Amino acid sequence: MSVIAYEELLPPGGPPMPDVLSLLGDRATLSGQPPFRIEAADGGALAAYRRLRHQVFVREQGLFTGTDRDDRDDDPRTVVLVARSADGGVLGGVRLGPATDGPDLGWWYGGRLVVDGAVRGTRGVGPALVRAACAHAEAAGALRFDATVQVCNEPLFARLGWDRVREVDVAGVPHTLMRWPVRRVHDLVEATKAPLGLLLDAATGPPGAFGGTGFVGDDGAPVPGSDLVAACDAIVPAMVERDPEWAGWCAVLANVNDLAAMGAEPVGLLDAIGARNTAHAGRLVAGLRRAADAYGGIPLLGGHTQLGVPGSLSVTALGRTAHPVPGGGGRAGHEVRLTADLGGGWRHGYRGRQWDSTSHRSTPELRAMLGAVAAARPAAAKDVSMAGVVGTLGMLAEASGCAAVLDVARVPRPAGATVGDWLTCFHGFAVLTTGDAGSDPLPAGPATGATCGELVRGEGVGLRWPDGEITAAITTTVTGMGDA
Repeated sequence: MSVIAYEELLPPGGPPMPDVLSLLGDRATLSGQPPFRIEAADGGALAAYRRLRHQVFVREQGLFTGTDRDDRDDDPRTVVLVARSADGGVLGGVRLGPATDGPDLGWWYGGRLVVDGAVRGTRGVGPALVRAACAHAEAAGALRFDATVQVCNEPLFARLGWDRVREVDVAGVPHTLMRWPVRRVHDLVEATKAPLGLLLDAATGPPGAFGGTGFVGDDGAPVPGSDLVAACDAIVPAMVERDPEWAGWCAVLANVNDLAAMGAEPVGLLDAIGARNTAHAGRLVAGLRRAADAYGGIPLLGGHTQLGVPGSLSVTALGRTAHPVPGGGGRAGHEVRLTADLGGGWRHGYRGRQWDSTSHRSTPELRAMLGAVAAARPAAAKDVSMAGVVGTLGMLAEASGCAAVLDVARVPRPAGATVGDWLTCFHGFAVLTTGDAGSDPLPAGPATGATCGELVRGEGVGLRWPDGEITAAITTTVTGMGDA
């Protein structure tokens, strides 16, 4: 059976297609529709936006002589959002895009916000454009979003949640630099790590619990009276249900990375599996086995299996080292280094959240990364966890009794990841280490390392940008567990 589109019933060259809601007489829905829509500008809308800018900024306000065009208008990365009326007319627009030349560093700038005088201050076009610009910048991976606004518009931006930074001068006229508080890192930390301190305070244990003195907050725990280190990770149930082989792989990956960050050699794995049926359990076991073999034949020692239940998976790993490297061994003045495997790409179905660099690696490559911390023995090391690079750096700094500053432009990053995604995702292999200036890099095989920050006095994590500005990503401790 063929399907005929409604448009095909209209005669060629006739009047435009009537609105379906109008044809149905749905007056209630029609009356509730917004008087404009916001969208990325196409060719015609872009030209109309630029004409409107010229009318307002050059002719009406006299901010510019001749033209208000600049280099940002010719940058192919620049985005223009416009507000269009029901008949397609451009009521206003705003321009935004990366603030620096070269690679997008996650620092975006907004500007040239303009609204047609006929609707200015009456329909909420300006506020809607500002909100849309914030959403677009965050979706593009920005962790810093600035705008210079005319002094008369500062109250509007303040009402919308922007922070005042300082006075600036644009075209000889006083403006205010405003900053949108991007909360991506803060919200991730709050969701994944912030409750830990309170939870552990309520679960008092014997001496040596939760890592023991010197290792509180580490992902692995030295077993008292031995050279064993134990680590345990559970996989998100949704992943266990929909992608069991990958869940099995990640359960091994997460645990051996935790051991590797402490300089421990993995010696065995235990698993606890919950599955709907034997087929589901078999797929989980297949993922576990494939990963254990890829990492050099790590023994699967046994565990527990429960069938006829919702999917669940946790793995406990045992490793050996006589001298574990702590996550809280840093001190103010230490350099911070990120060593990460930039190969691979986003895991299908987890774009922006899970970077798969390991499933295509050979066993020698994987083993080189696992042995890097043990070989280099930095002062402190921590595997990048679900809190992302920034959140994990916050945990390392907290355990070290310090704050941290991360140089965004110096962070090793693959071309296929935005800064916002890369600094908040789960990596296949990424470890943060600290040491004195000039310390040797980690011999981590295919992974890439770079010094990209330092530990300083205080609490939290700041992001340092190419203009020298430091914005707060985390303002306090991450877990509340305190010094190691």
